[in-house]
Amino acid sequence: MNRVFKEDLEAIIGEDISWKKLKGRTVLITGASGMIGIYMLQVLTMLNDKYDYNIRVIAMLRNAAKMPKKVREREDVEIVVHDVTQILDIPEDVHYVIHAASPASPLIMQNHPVETIAANTIGTFNTLRLAEEKKAEGYLFISSREVYGQPEEGQEFFYENTYGFVDQLNPRSCYSEGKKAAETMCVCYHEEYGLNAKIARLAHTYGPGMSIYDGRVQADFLKNVFNKEDIVLKSEGTAIRTYTYIADAVAGLYRILLDSEDIVYNIGNEDGKVSIRELAEIMVDIYPERGLKLVFDIPEGGTKGTAPYTLGILSSRKLREIGWSPKYSVKEGFKRTLEYLEIEGDADHE
Repeated sequence: MNRVFKEDLEAIIGEDISWKKLKGRTVLITGASGMIGIYMLQVLTMLNDKYDYNIRVIAMLRNAAKMPKKVREREDVEIVVHDVTQILDIPEDVHYVIHAASPASPLIMQNHPVETIAANTIGTFNTLRLAEEKKAEGYLFISSREVYGQPEEGQEFFYENTYGFVDQLNPRSCYSEGKKAAETMCVCYHEEYGLNAKIARLAHTYGPGMSIYDGRVQADFLKNVFNKEDIVLKSEGTAIRTYTYIADAVAGLYRILLDSEDIVYNIGNEDGKVSIRELAEIMVDIYPERGLKLVFDIPEGGTKGTAPYTLGILSSRKLREIGWSPKYSVKEGFKRTLEYLEIEGDADHE
């Protein structure tokens, strides 16, 4: 196992989270081969290896080849190849459901808006229905900061009960509107059936396992630095983002699933607030010996397929009140991501 990845997993299970609730339980994870899904899965297998928790993991995905071979060969992991937009049929008991299956790449959202909104709506309905049928002890839906939309003028923070504007007639809203509808389904299942459903709204999350070819700016920057290329910025870089390292995000996700009372929580490291330009400057500074530069190449008419939001920082105050605390700065997190890539080599081909 990659050293960086292993260190992250050990740090996560070292958190004061009620891990014992998972002993002897079966956990279904959709999108199990994605960046978040694989972290969520391997936290559980490490709990088995270190503490003999006897957790059974059902890893649902669309392409089994994307799952690491060592995970596929584990006896405590069952690989299920299935599209969540189709009805789920799991014969055994399921105690926890983690719904992480969702396109995250702007390129997919731009080129396949129908499939994007289907995964977040139909997929959520199917997993909620399964959780209710199995009388699951917990259900976690991984949502996004995009449900908040564009903030009001001068609005710096989004709290769990404040919202901005989303244009539902913009095809790019397939992602944000799909997530919003899915959240409503979660609270409906909670209200009508008493399902212990939880919603986690993630800010921009990055780290080992992310694709450096998915079209997001942080992926492009990582690709540049990994390939020892100057970073090329396609805009003035004034848009503000908060970046949360994957290990911090996953610790937050499990805290919400196992230790929270309310339904919805933001996960975002406010200390990771940077403009796109500042992020590029941080990235070129990670390896100063490479002599990389920041270059501007702004196309006429701007860029297509990116979220139109320029402000709106997720407040994690509510999650911090139940014990969550992010550990990694933006520079530290991206340095760890690059160290992971350097160890792996260029394993993530386009």
